[in-house]
Amino acid sequence: MGKLRRRYNIKGRQQAGPGPSKGSPEPPPVQLELEDKDTLKGVDASNAVARGSVHIRHTKPPPSSERLGSTRAEMLQKLSEVQASEAEMRLFYTTSKLGTGDRMYHTKQKPDEVVAPGQEKISSLSGAHRKHRRQPSTEEEEEEEESELEGESELDEDPAAELAEAGAGTTVAPLPPTPAPSCQPAPAGMPVPPPPAAAPPLPRALAKPAVFIPVNRSPEMQEERLKLPILSEEQVIMEAVAEHPIVIVCGETGSGKTTQVPQFLYEAGYSSEDSIIGVTEPRRVAAVAMSQRVTSCLAPAGLRYKVVIIDEAHERSVYTDILVGLLSRIVTLRAKRNLPLKLLIMSATLRVEDFTQNPRLFAKPPPVIKVESRQFPVTVHFNKRTPLEDYSGECFRKICKIHRMLPAGGILVFLTGQAEVHALCRRLRKAFPPSRARPQEKDDDQKDSAQEMRKFKKSRARAKKARTEVLPQINLDHYSVLPAGEGDEDREAEVDEEEGALDSDLDLDLGDGGQDGGEQPDASLPLHVLPLYSLLAPEKQAQVFKPPPEGTRLCVVATNVAETSLTIPGIKYVVDCGKVKKRYYDRVTGVSSFRVTWVSQASADQRAGRAGRTEPGHCYRLYSSAVFGDFEQFPPPEITRRPVEDLILQMKALNIEKVINFPFPTPPSVEALLAAEELLIALGALQPPQKAERVKQLQKNRLSCPITALGRTMATFPVAPRYAKMLALSRQHGCLPYAITIVASMTVRELFEELDRPAASDEELARLKSKRAWVAQMKRTWAGQGASLKLGDLMVLLGAVGACEYAGCTPQFCEANGLRYKAMMEIRRLRGQLTSAVNAVCPEAELFVDPKMQPPTESQVTYLRQIVTAGLGDHLARRVQSEELLEDKWRNAYKTPLLDDPVFIHPSSVLFKELPEFVVYQEIMETTKMYMKGVSSVEVQWIPALLPSYCQFDKPLEEPAPTYCPERGRVLCHRASVFYRVGWPLPAIEVDFPEGIDRYKHFARFLLEGQVFRKLASYQSCLLSSPSTMLKTWARLQPRTESLLRALVAEKADCREALLAAWKKNPQYLLAEYCEWLPQAMHPDIEKAWPPTTDH
Repeated sequence: MGKLRRRYNIKGRQQAGPGPSKGSPEPPPVQLELEDKDTLKGVDASNAVARGSVHIRHTKPPPSSERLGSTRAEMLQKLSEVQASEAEMRLFYTTSKLGTGDRMYHTKQKPDEVVAPGQEKISSLSGAHRKHRRQPSTEEEEEEEESELEGESELDEDPAAELAEAGAGTTVAPLPPTPAPSCQPAPAGMPVPPPPAAAPPLPRALAKPAVFIPVNRSPEMQEERLKLPILSEEQVIMEAVAEHPIVIVCGETGSGKTTQVPQFLYEAGYSSEDSIIGVTEPRRVAAVAMSQRVTSCLAPAGLRYKVVIIDEAHERSVYTDILVGLLSRIVTLRAKRNLPLKLLIMSATLRVEDFTQNPRLFAKPPPVIKVESRQFPVTVHFNKRTPLEDYSGECFRKICKIHRMLPAGGILVFLTGQAEVHALCRRLRKAFPPSRARPQEKDDDQKDSAQEMRKFKKSRARAKKARTEVLPQINLDHYSVLPAGEGDEDREAEVDEEEGALDSDLDLDLGDGGQDGGEQPDASLPLHVLPLYSLLAPEKQAQVFKPPPEGTRLCVVATNVAETSLTIPGIKYVVDCGKVKKRYYDRVTGVSSFRVTWVSQASADQRAGRAGRTEPGHCYRLYSSAVFGDFEQFPPPEITRRPVEDLILQMKALNIEKVINFPFPTPPSVEALLAAEELLIALGALQPPQKAERVKQLQKNRLSCPITALGRTMATFPVAPRYAKMLALSRQHGCLPYAITIVASMTVRELFEELDRPAASDEELARLKSKRAWVAQMKRTWAGQGASLKLGDLMVLLGAVGACEYAGCTPQFCEANGLRYKAMMEIRRLRGQLTSAVNAVCPEAELFVDPKMQPPTESQVTYLRQIVTAGLGDHLARRVQSEELLEDKWRNAYKTPLLDDPVFIHPSSVLFKELPEFVVYQEIMETTKMYMKGVSSVEVQWIPALLPSYCQFDKPLEEPAPTYCPERGRVLCHRASVFYRVGWPLPAIEVDFPEGIDRYKHFARFLLEGQVFRKLASYQSCLLSSPSTMLKTWARLQPRTESLLRALVAEKADCREALLAAWKKNPQYLLAEYCEWLPQAMHPDIEKAWPPTTDH
């Protein structure tokens, strides 16, 4: 046992030794002889200190009762003499309350304990941990007192236990007294040792009270919760959150990140004291909502946010990237205010390097916590050969083999598009029609599985024997003994493994060659085939979650929507074609196109993981392992594949002018930023860049253009900037409800069903044909005639939404008219959101979503066409004239400013046969040709008036002569123009007179004629020179014309508003210059009437 620590009143606790004492002789100890000493044997023997000697002595007879009474009285009298007063007793604390209440934090003095300088104080029984003596007033001393008070009981028990081990006849030596420090001086010549330096105190972590908020969960919910893999990582996650401001959590789909991490934070108290835990989802974060939420994190109300969780960050949507960049700066700013904000980034398959190795985003790399998923093992099988063209046919053959040879289990097939999904479903339904035989009993399932496995082995053996029989005769002398290539050994090893695994139930490699006659119907093996893609009706999507009919196998043919968005139960086999259809956007031409490309390795792993949700599964990849090795590891972020003008506008509205310096996780290219700012400048959302002499400075100015008032208004609408300008311009003539409906319809894609898909039967083909004719007729009805028809496809959208809302937006109406019910519901929600946004900007509008909205009038249709032209000005196209036809491919074609190839109106458009001269389009889709969608007609005279930033104007025309507009207070003129880049000639229109000295001359002329201010018209006949003298070439020869012109230029007074502003600063402005044009006798009258602004 280690050394005992020194305690309070140590001298009083010491026992007398057996040696001689200098004091008075001590009376002999009293020994008692008890009758029940056998019963109490061991009790007295254990208290060796209380026994003075081991010899037994007989006691004297007890004194009489009278003597005891007198002795007791004397004792009480002596005690009363030394008893403390009541005032003194109130100063003491009872020992029953030690360590509780305010006594816990009371500083206790220790007068009896003297510690020499440099002597260390033992703070534990073992003596391993030593502390220097601290001042009694520090917090550390208070905590040490508590530990000492708790340890005293242990110290009191240790001596008794030690003595009991020594035995009854052992004499215990007392503790040696502490030597007092010597006060004598050291001998001469002997160096005095310096006092030991005090060791610096160890840094102590800030003590925080533990917070736990209980949550009452049902036993069933708790049992399901305990199965989630992330629950075992709760302590690791919460410790990382407590110690780091930013944490990244990576876990596969199904690990429980989305549902459990917010509960961890809630139970840890991050939502207590009126705090908020914010969670974002990539499909819920819109531009306006994101900007408002992020900016509120620094506002007084936003300080309630203690934790922000960014979920599904692996999708790398543009708004997720922007949100991460903004929060990376807000976390730092909140830390400086001592109001810490925690940021959690959660994803399934995240390219962690974009976050951990991005010093611009995170100066200190955040910790990464990986959570294992609840996944069964999945065996991946690669093809030996990769089909380049007919991958859909290869999928069909693989499904047939799986269905005929392998045990029960659902099949999930990944294809690229809706047309391929329906085509494969038709072939599978034809090959495996539903059986009409009675369903098998459940007891036969295991027997069927065994029979299927035996059938699979026999078919493999027959296939091997057939391959052996048809092998050609080969003379090995004609071949070299050297190996032909690197892959031969691998291929031979694959063949050996394949042959050796015929007896194994785990090796289910089906091979990748040969025909199986899959087109022949086989009703004995029914297959329940279901399609799945994003545009499918919700009720049809829900069918994949229902169990298949008894006696059938489920087969789901899906697009990449089944990778992460949905988890289909019962899937055991996955067939991956390795392809995906992506939307690509050309940032220069604005053309969108869908291209079929290879998936990334992360996406391929996601697809394979679909087979291991409920049991061990298998994934059959229709490409070789070498091709898989060439896949990119992660898909490119969305911000690098789409236009970014909406992001730039939102960031400018947040006062982030230099967007190029923003900490993007993956920054967009400089070309994309320049194209976005160029579009925003043309739309009037940004101010034009300042002119600079150097190219670098000009480019720098182009990337830091400030936002305009119109741009701030546009930024409040959660739509693309083109559509936002349409809303900003539609306030007049009651066009706002119609503009909101058109914008909502253009934002939601694929309003109509795809009726060009392959039919599964002749009956379905006839039904699709009749439905296509009916939908085409309804489009013509909704488009109308005359002015309404010129609005084109946008009028069809407006009519379709109006008719659907009038009918109650029921699924039956949508099905009957070829409309997608899901799209119509999304349009309804977006209309409500846009209506609320417009009311917030313009409260006097008092808009509401009217389900009984009436069709627009003819004049309103004209205004809507002009609004659409102003918003889609960069999407202008001109029909190729007959004299310009050089090749047949240009017949009925249109020319755009940014494309050299011809574009055409889509055959589904109502303007397909009209062929207007000028049109604007919503987008160009490239298939076999380049087709324009969302087409509307444009009048040629509107182009220079509504799109001046896209026109190059000539000099003002002399005929007709420039005029003054009293309503606008400006000088107008007629100018011809051409459209930029292509040089299309445009008619001359009346526009503002261009800036320059000539505008001042014309304004001076109209001022002298009295057209600007009517009060000066009465003096026109008294002028010494004609006002037209201002326009003459020899006008500089007259001092009066030169002085008036210089005065106007000095104050930049070239319009009525500028002149009124100058008079507001100086009422005598232009008085002397105007008096030079009048006789001397009229000067007093004009001085009294100056400035002439009373009746303008």
